[in-house]
Amino acid sequence: MRQFMQKMRQTAQDVTDTVRAAFRGELNWMKSGDDIQKTQVSALADETLSDVELMQHFGFTSVPPAGTQAVILPIGGATTHGIVIATENGSFRVKNLENGEVAVYDQSGSTIILKQGRLIEVDCDTFKLNCKTYRVTATSAADFVTPKLETSAILTAQGQINGNGGMAVQGGKGASFSGDVKQTSGSITTVGDVTASGKSLVNHTHKGDSGGTTSKPI
Repeated sequence: MRQFMQKMRQTAQDVTDTVRAAFRGELNWMKSGDDIQKTQVSALADETLSDVELMQHFGFTSVPPAGTQAVILPIGGATTHGIVIATENGSFRVKNLENGEVAVYDQSGSTIILKQGRLIEVDCDTFKLNCKTYRVTATSAADFVTPKLETSAILTAQGQINGNGGMAVQGGKGASFSGDVKQTSGSITTVGDVTASGKSLVNHTHKGDSGGTTSKPI
């Protein structure tokens, strides 16, 4: 009986020895054009694994740069059927986050950080948004700190427009107003004519005191 138990333990040990556990490695390159990304992994000093599948969660994808650390899980214990289940690269990871905060980052340094206090902070050089309809509901305020804000077509304000730095309009069909225009200080200067109720400021005339009409304003 003792010999039988020893034989069983030896058999179990032999099976265990042939089943490889999860191990760490370093990514050398990535192929991101396939349905599942594949990578080359350097594991032990003399071990290089090619076309190892990189598994990622649905809706999220990234191409880790060379030198990224990885955890490889051999399916069925077979090294030839290993998959990458986790990656980490301390050279680019956003550090010193507070408990509960989340960050999305890339190799170039662009970041999206979900911070404590319901604050989302985006840091990048160029921010591009492509959509059919873009709607912002800011119940308190919306501030743009920028030297220039442009629109390629119509800009419509449903409320009052305030300005502290003057206003310049050029091109197109000029400017038109519906409703009263009130000026509280300063003066109005134009190099063209002003027409009020069909009367030209430049070309109007008056009836003369002795009959006839006056000349146009000089």
